[in-house]
Amino acid sequence: MNKKVYGLLLAFCLAGAHLGLADQHNAETVTRVRGPLERMPRSLEVRLALSALPPTLRDKATVYVLDPARGYILERAGSNGQSCFVGRTEWKFADYRNDVYDPICYDAVGAKNHMRVWFDVAELRAKGVDPEAMKKEIEARFRDGIYTAPGRSGFSYMTAPLMRSYMSLDAKDKDSVSTMSMPHIMYYAPNVTSADVGGMPCPPCAPYPFMFEPGPHGYIIQRLGDKEAAKIVADEASLVGELCSYRSALCLSPPHSDHSGKHG
Repeated sequence: MNKKVYGLLLAFCLAGAHLGLADQHNAETVTRVRGPLERMPRSLEVRLALSALPPTLRDKATVYVLDPARGYILERAGSNGQSCFVGRTEWKFADYRNDVYDPICYDAVGAKNHMRVWFDVAELRAKGVDPEAMKKEIEARFRDGIYTAPGRSGFSYMTAPLMRSYMSLDAKDKDSVSTMSMPHIMYYAPNVTSADVGGMPCPPCAPYPFMFEPGPHGYIIQRLGDKEAAKIVADEASLVGELCSYRSALCLSPPHSDHSGKHG
């Protein structure tokens, strides 16, 4: 299955899971979202990053924040092996948008392998490297073995009440960014293909696990159930509201929120 078809199927799968997507195709928005990254308010960024973890793991987690002029910097050292941050640049799209927000937490093996790519991308962007050149550099590092597959199994928490990211896996579809509620867990599955796990189509993958980005840094994604997801949004109502107030692109649309879902 080619990336375009798979991306469309993934989009339908997510859209059909009551994710509360905001409208993303707006000419003014498309113009405004391609520009420099802005630094999030520090406390808000920390809360969003930590919201990717179950509450009982947050107090002892390591947290990084983004300095758009430097890349990720350590905000707080933790002790439980979890490292959290808000991803702002998806390297595969070679597109420097300023409205991507992916709260994610990695365990120790994920921080050593997967998280390193996010941080290198942020550093290249901060240095002013052209987005196409950045993508080629990251691809070269994978090809040259600088980025290697995890040496053991592990998983990454992405159980935040909301995220804003791409809905398509087609690198040409740079305007498929949407705000959604999709709490899930990503299990490291290096070099496992969709066929290896039965080729579950998407749809109707939800609520069943499916392969994502097969390769050395591939994952098996498992969504939380709709009731669990709704509870997370309700429990994090204060954070959801502050994110919407901070930037309208981060407003969830119904049924998960009473906000309008407009973009910033």
